[in-house]
Amino acid sequence: MSPEKQVSQELSQLKQAVEFALEQAKQLGADESEVSISKQTGICVATRDQQVETLEFNHDGALGIAVYSANCKGSASTSDLSPEAIKNAVKAAYDISQYTSKDSAAGIADKQLLASDIPDLELFHPHPLEPDYFIDVAKQCEDIALRNPQIKASDGANINSHYGVKVYGNSHGFLAGYPTSRHSISCMLIAGEKEMQRDYAYSVARDFADLDSIETIAAKAQQKTLGRLNSQKISTCEVPVVFDQDVASGLFGHLVGAISGGNLYRRSSFLLDSLGRQLFPSWLSIYEDPFIKKGLSSTPFDSEGVAPTAKHIIADGKLETYLLTSYSARKLGMQSTGHAGGIHNWKVKHSGISRAELLKQMGTGLLVTEMMGQGVNTVTGDYSRGAAGYWVENGEIAFPVHEITVASTLQEMFANIVAIADDFDKESAIQSGSVLISSMKVAGS
Repeated sequence: MSPEKQVSQELSQLKQAVEFALEQAKQLGADESEVSISKQTGICVATRDQQVETLEFNHDGALGIAVYSANCKGSASTSDLSPEAIKNAVKAAYDISQYTSKDSAAGIADKQLLASDIPDLELFHPHPLEPDYFIDVAKQCEDIALRNPQIKASDGANINSHYGVKVYGNSHGFLAGYPTSRHSISCMLIAGEKEMQRDYAYSVARDFADLDSIETIAAKAQQKTLGRLNSQKISTCEVPVVFDQDVASGLFGHLVGAISGGNLYRRSSFLLDSLGRQLFPSWLSIYEDPFIKKGLSSTPFDSEGVAPTAKHIIADGKLETYLLTSYSARKLGMQSTGHAGGIHNWKVKHSGISRAELLKQMGTGLLVTEMMGQGVNTVTGDYSRGAAGYWVENGEIAFPVHEITVASTLQEMFANIVAIADDFDKESAIQSGSVLISSMKVAGS
């Protein structure tokens, strides 16, 4: 059976399962209920030194139900989608709701916020799951990467290809679903003699045809791995820092956490009561677009059925919105922003310059290409993480550096962004180019 026909059948079957579960919850006397279900089919191939290391197929899914009785919530799940198993899961969720504490913020999304239009965002591009083909591609990627004599070994090539369907429904009468696919290729290499270094490159896309070629992935993995050889330590200093595009998205990822409803209503964010506040330079904006065709974070509705909207998260440097689920919105006395399940394709405005021009603008300082550790405090904004990268002099890369720590506060880092290059990472939920920050403390030897 073709993937298209398989998914079409599964979409119909899963909608029936969701309808059945919602009806069972209603018969038991639940005030509200919601059901989400997904099913995925895929393959994972991993090779190392031209030998197959892993070959995995999967075809699985699960149904999750939440019922609400007098603002008391109960939830259960089942991977068995037979009528009897669904009945038992619904009964279990209902029984749990009879013993949980009352919570006035509990419940499904407000009806007026639910998506009424389900656009086709072209998220479904399945690839035939042919093991021999994927094994051959992985081996070729390794072979190409190993042709450089300075590369001593491959630490593995991986290919993942999955497709499936998601369905959500609730007792407001909302019931919708859509098919998705996701493919990726990665390659990790080892170089060096006395000093061994390892690095990798990857590509991910909704459509297998949109992935970078294995030649491109191998070349990038070679470049990154060889670039780390002969790394040096540097003395402690305070200098301008560029976050390379590979790690720049993580910088704005800390903003995601700080303005997410869960941290806000728990009062565990340094950005409490910050709507309208100037967080970034006035030239910087972040735009969210849930409706990009083939977008890795595109969606016609969030995991509660709420319709997302295209909007500015940051406009003229000011915070325009929080990221709220129905629950966190009620806790804050606000309205869901359609972010149950995460963000949707952030685009960070760049300064219209290349990374090379960004390094020229920095002059002398640190280019960070890898971050290590979790040293970020969302409550205070304190930032201190291990890093590796390159020392830059007069706008040119001088030598690789390692065993350093970069430190500041997120408040200062956001405010002190000088420029952003146009080398944005198209394969991330947060698309940002390399970011230049005017000054950070760098702890070295």
